[in-house]
Amino acid sequence: MADLGGSEKQEEVEQPWKVLEFYSGIGGMRYSLKKAGVNAKVVEAFDINDKANDVYQHNFGHRPYQGNIQSLTAADLDSYGAHAWLLSPPCQPYTRQGLQKHSGDARAFSFLKILELIPHTSQPPSMLFVENVVGFETSDTHTKLIEILEKTNFVIQEFILSPLQFGVPYSRPRYFCLAKRKPSCFQNHFLNNKLLWSPSPLFGHDDTTVADEHDQSQENWDRLLQSCEPVQKFLEFESHSNQSDTESGCLDTTHVSTEAFGDLEKNDKGNELVGSSLDQYIVPLSLIERWGSAMDIVYPDSKRCCCFTKSYYRYVKGTGSLLATVQPKKKGKASPLKEQCLRFFTPREVANLHSFPEDFHFPHQISLRQRYALLGNSLSIAVVAPLLRYLFAKPLVEQMRIFPSNDAYTQN
Repeated sequence: MADLGGSEKQEEVEQPWKVLEFYSGIGGMRYSLKKAGVNAKVVEAFDINDKANDVYQHNFGHRPYQGNIQSLTAADLDSYGAHAWLLSPPCQPYTRQGLQKHSGDARAFSFLKILELIPHTSQPPSMLFVENVVGFETSDTHTKLIEILEKTNFVIQEFILSPLQFGVPYSRPRYFCLAKRKPSCFQNHFLNNKLLWSPSPLFGHDDTTVADEHDQSQENWDRLLQSCEPVQKFLEFESHSNQSDTESGCLDTTHVSTEAFGDLEKNDKGNELVGSSLDQYIVPLSLIERWGSAMDIVYPDSKRCCCFTKSYYRYVKGTGSLLATVQPKKKGKASPLKEQCLRFFTPREVANLHSFPEDFHFPHQISLRQRYALLGNSLSIAVVAPLLRYLFAKPLVEQMRIFPSNDAYTQN
């Protein structure tokens, strides 16, 4: 009988965490959970974007709840019995290019509503994870977030991290808030209430450096880039970078439409579909002549490329890097941009830089521009997976206890 009891106890310990995924997008958070090796079950996902939900359903076989999150009640959230809430709310209220209206922006209202429901739930989450752009940490929405979490008995650790710190040649720094509800605690409790720019704690290394100022020294930057893989490893098309004659093999795009950038198929609604030809990704010479000085150009052997936004492929200024498929004939000597066969990164390549798995696919009806927009709103799995592994990890003192139910975390 003792052995049977031990077996039942072991089964109880191994039951999965129940997770709610808010602003689920194309599934980056769910893929991160999987990559983190967390024993978790997404009991519901929420997103109002119909196209994002098409992609999510295509890859996971489940369509997220598409109603207005602001209509949810505390009772609705309690009904899921979720241990963890994972949130990646709209970033537009906090971006440098936006109006920076913060909590006054209508796109922030649903997130604020979720936060305000936490004190009113009978089964608050044991863990909470928030991802957003750098700048969120100085907003009044952030102030509200921290205020509510502290009042509802959470301990908090915050990070600003980029894929570059995880070996991915992609500069996309993001803010992350990790919160655990007492009596749960983090492995490194001395980092509570600190904002960190280093991933060291995620891998068991002590790091108490608070982000009073980010280390932008040339030495640190060089060391960071040295640890990254080259862009080449994330490409799906072979590069022409070893070509010696830049005038051969470079497509004449003088007359290519800046609207279509190539020969795209059309669906019955007139939206462009994705063909298999590389031609559609070539940057027209007219755009190079007009915006060349503002373009961020990278090469296959580069160790860094810029963040791709949802406007990539529609605009070339400040929306992401362009790839030069032909490098200058002489090393260290610049050649005209029109001789470097510039092209856009493909959606699959952008997905690779976001560390999406090979089995991630877009359904056929999602147009090229929609794919870029959805990826621009997604997250880096290479960064989020270690953060989730760290969030869900139990300190030794907790590992000795039976897997907790949410009731154990409810305040009396």
